[in-house]
Amino acid sequence: LPEEDRMDLNPSFLGIALRSLLAIDLWLSKKLGVCAGESSSWGSMRPLMKLLEISGHGIPWLLGTLYCLARSDSWAGREVLMNLLFALLLDLLLVALIKGLVRRRRPAHNQMDMFVTLSVDKYSFPSGHATRAALVSRFILNHLVLAIPLRVLVVLWAFIVGFSRVMLGRHNVTDVAFGFFLGYTQYSIVDYCWLSPHSAPVLFVLWNQQ
Repeated sequence: LPEEDRMDLNPSFLGIALRSLLAIDLWLSKKLGVCAGESSSWGSMRPLMKLLEISGHGIPWLLGTLYCLARSDSWAGREVLMNLLFALLLDLLLVALIKGLVRRRRPAHNQMDMFVTLSVDKYSFPSGHATRAALVSRFILNHLVLAIPLRVLVVLWAFIVGFSRVMLGRHNVTDVAFGFFLGYTQYSIVDYCWLSPHSAPVLFVLWNQQ
């Protein structure tokens, strides 16, 4: 047989493992999609899950950050908020780029009734809500002085937002898992490229003039 036919008849162990993991991912995601529809086992929880969806959406976070940045009257506050804005924009860019490259469709049991969607949001991998939740929670924990109960709530919020994506049927488990990893990694990029009056003086001077 030609070499390509021999490869089809004798799939690699890696290929079999990846297909098996994909099948498990799809099966588990469907089982956990208990709020995917009104008739689902936990269908009555959909309003709460959709409220969590809004809490992790990019638009409220971007608008809230811009508002706080405009109202801030201290250089330290502006520095933190400007870097949060940079982190949110970086997150949108990277998630859109990966979604456009991977082009994984959303689960079949998903209802397209999301808060606000763009064309790229018809794709599933990775979960933008999960990346944003991990990124924002790590940012808050590193730059706000919070009591331990509040720190626990921030982490719990991030986890619940990610898990709600699977419960609503918006994403598969691997979409959320990779989203958490990507969001956690993105903070390291933001921290490495931290914007300050010393590293980006023109940016701060221009904003101050506004």
